[in-house]
Amino acid sequence: MSFKNRIFGSVIVRAINSNYNADFSHQPRTLPDGTVYATDKAFKYAVKNYLKDVYPAEKVFYFKRFRPNVDDFVPFSLMEAFCSFFPELAEIEKAGTKDEKIKLKATKKQVGKSLLDCIDIRLFGATFAMKGKSKEENLSISLHGPVQINHGINVWHESNIYSEQIMSPFRNPSDEKDESEKAATSLGRQSKLQEGHYVHHFSINPKNLSQVVGLAGDGAKDISAEDISKLQEAMRRGVTYYDSASKAGSENEALFWVQLKEGSNLVLPNFTQLIKMEKEKVDGKVVLDCRLLKETLVRHETEIEKVQIFFNEMAVQLKNQPDVAEELSI
Repeated sequence: MSFKNRIFGSVIVRAINSNYNADFSHQPRTLPDGTVYATDKAFKYAVKNYLKDVYPAEKVFYFKRFRPNVDDFVPFSLMEAFCSFFPELAEIEKAGTKDEKIKLKATKKQVGKSLLDCIDIRLFGATFAMKGKSKEENLSISLHGPVQINHGINVWHESNIYSEQIMSPFRNPSDEKDESEKAATSLGRQSKLQEGHYVHHFSINPKNLSQVVGLAGDGAKDISAEDISKLQEAMRRGVTYYDSASKAGSENEALFWVQLKEGSNLVLPNFTQLIKMEKEKVDGKVVLDCRLLKETLVRHETEIEKVQIFFNEMAVQLKNQPDVAEELSI
C-alpha cells in the first residue's frame, strides 16, 4: 500500500575524534567561515549501506559493486549494474570476461518500472542515462525522490580539527632518498574532528514519485509504509552501523520525526533553525533545546499526525521538547 503522509525532521550525527565526512584532502569538510559540515551524500551512503546489509532481499542500485569473474576489481558500469539486477532485460555477449558486451532490450517504460523495484531509488530518486548507438537508442529517465536530505552543519560551538602522522609498515621504493632514508618506512597523515554534532534536515513528500509510478504502468512499485519504516530505522542506526577506520567515533545521536496528516499541505521550516545545542554539557551530555520546534508544532497541531524523538539517552538531554512528542531510544 502506498504511503501518503508528508514528513519533516532532522538527524543529528555525533563525531568524537572522528572524520564523519572528509574532503579530497582527507580533512573534515569546512565552510568558508570554518564551520564543519557534511554533505547529504555522506548520510545517504550510511543509509544505503544499512539497507543493503540488514535487508538483503531489497535491491539497492546506487552502491559500488565489482564485476564478478574479473581479477582486477573493476566496478560495474551503469549498464552492467542495471543488467546484474535485471538480466532478463539485457543481451550479454562474452559474459564474465573483460570483453563482455551488453545490449539493453527493454523499453523506457520497462526500465522505469524496473528501477522502481530498487528501494534506494524509491526513496532518493535517480537520474538514469545511457547513451545508445543512435539518438533513438539513447535513454534518459529522471526520478524525483520523495526523500530530500540537506547538508549536515556542525552545531557544536567549536570546530577543532587536528592532524597526526601515522607510520606505514612498508617503505616506498620509489622515493628518491639517500640509502639511509630508503631503509625507513613511509609516513602518512590522518585528520579528525575533536567533537562535532552534525544536524541534517530532511523532508519526505511521497507525491514526488506519483507521476513516474503512473507512467511506469501496472505493477510499478510506489513508496510504501514498509519502505518508510525501513528508512526510519536506517536513519536511526546507519551511521553507527557503518564503522570504518576514519568514521570510528561517528554515530547516530538523535532523530526528530514529524509526520503530517494525510492531505496536509503544511510546510515546516528547516529544523536546523529550530533545534539549538547549548554550549555547556550536563553530566557529560549535550543539551538539545527544542523550544522553537515546540512553538512551531503547537501552531500547527491540527495538521500533525505524530511526533517522535529518538535519541541516545547516554549522550543527549532534551529540553523544552514538544508535549505531544513520543520519546524513544535510538
